[in-house]
Amino acid sequence: MDATIIFPHQLFSTSSALKRSRKTFIIRDPLFFNDKEYPVRFHKNKILLHLLSTDHYGSELIDRGYDVELVTEKELTGKNYFDSLFKKNNINEVHYCDPVDYTITKRLDHSINSLSIKSYKYDTPGFMLEESDVFDHFTNKKSHFMAAFYKKQRKRYNILMNDDGTPVGGKWSFDHENRKRFPKTMESPKISQIMYQNDKFVQAKDSVSKFYNDNLGNMDNFNYPVTRNQALNSFHSFLEERLINFGAYEDAIVKDESTLFHSIITPYLNIGLITPNEIIQQVLDFSSNNSIPLNSLEGFIRQIIGWREFMRGIYVADGVKQRNSNFWNYNRAMPKSFYDGTTGIEPLDDTIKKCLNSGYAHHIERLMILGNMMLLIGIKPNAVYKWFMEMFVDSYDWVMVPNVYGMSQFADGGLLATKPYISGSNYILKMSDYKKGDWCPIWDSLYWGFVDRNREFFRKNPRMSMMVSMFDKKDDASKKKLFETSENFIENLF
Repeated sequence: MDATIIFPHQLFSTSSALKRSRKTFIIRDPLFFNDKEYPVRFHKNKILLHLLSTDHYGSELIDRGYDVELVTEKELTGKNYFDSLFKKNNINEVHYCDPVDYTITKRLDHSINSLSIKSYKYDTPGFMLEESDVFDHFTNKKSHFMAAFYKKQRKRYNILMNDDGTPVGGKWSFDHENRKRFPKTMESPKISQIMYQNDKFVQAKDSVSKFYNDNLGNMDNFNYPVTRNQALNSFHSFLEERLINFGAYEDAIVKDESTLFHSIITPYLNIGLITPNEIIQQVLDFSSNNSIPLNSLEGFIRQIIGWREFMRGIYVADGVKQRNSNFWNYNRAMPKSFYDGTTGIEPLDDTIKKCLNSGYAHHIERLMILGNMMLLIGIKPNAVYKWFMEMFVDSYDWVMVPNVYGMSQFADGGLLATKPYISGSNYILKMSDYKKGDWCPIWDSLYWGFVDRNREFFRKNPRMSMMVSMFDKKDDASKKKLFETSENFIENLF
């Protein structure tokens, strides 16, 4: 039998792998639910998202004339579950889109080779760059630079470019204009509750409660698209209601909110209900007919054609190297309080609780609150990776490996970032509505402790060398107080 196989993050409306003359198997691979080899307690909302979206996707394909079989995660057991699937269905030729996942690819290739199955791998619509372009740009490089890559992307796709080859607005990036605090008098648009098909929703929710009850989070606030139409409607709502202010308040932190003017597209973009090519075309069309500030338009486009494609490229080229790196030689486990939001550091606890309630936090909350604090405390990178995989509905290996080991924890020693993303409490106060409190001295003590422990590294980094000098200028009493504060916090944390 000739077959097409589709994974839970490949729910594309069209792809080269789909063909009505071939049977289509939608495979709820254990790696998306609860893999025995790599056990991860995914957020309940993530499990619910995959159950609902694969169910609806299968029904939609059937309505379009495809022969579809949904293979549940419960059916895929044993180390070589692809072997069993192929043998059971007499599959001798398989078609699929690039999973952009190291473990899936390794397991799939093993079965294809061991069973001598004819295979056809196609470029994924989940990214703009083809695999060959990724290899050309990212392989055999000691380090990677997002700014150069992004400029190349703008030129490649002729996005926001003048006829003479210069960027619209005279700058490639308007990031410096996107760092405003959220005004006290401003309200962000409320995201409408999606109306789900009740029988499917109840059944899927019951399955999560029955089989994944020990997983993290709750499903009370589930509000993510699970069909293509819902995804298109959600993205249109972002364009109409939030894009205009996205840029200015992109980095803002608000105690009781995470959505603000963000798109919240990654939960449905990362599973294929909408593609990056569609997103870019729609945002450009919308901006041509509406007055959208350039800093908002460019900032959003940079996330899609820049950062997202950049992370995929680094994952493909250097993901294995990154996940085996530990530049700071950290060995602390993830504290229990990071799973229930009881660390005693107010912004950190609030953000953890946001994650538990929804499975979402915006990029600055992830980088400068969660990742920042884990780095300052000294948690081992593998534990940080697992935590991020478990807490977010949009978590996948391709995005979390470079973001955690590279961007957030600097565990790769600078393959991706030129410096570690760390800060004291002042940055949080500057970008948020948080007030000074008992959490500030703790945060600052951890920050200065990190600088002092790694002073030789900081001295060699032109962008951060002054931090060592600032610490050394503190009097002995101040240093002693900082050390005592951090030591007491760490001791109580573990």
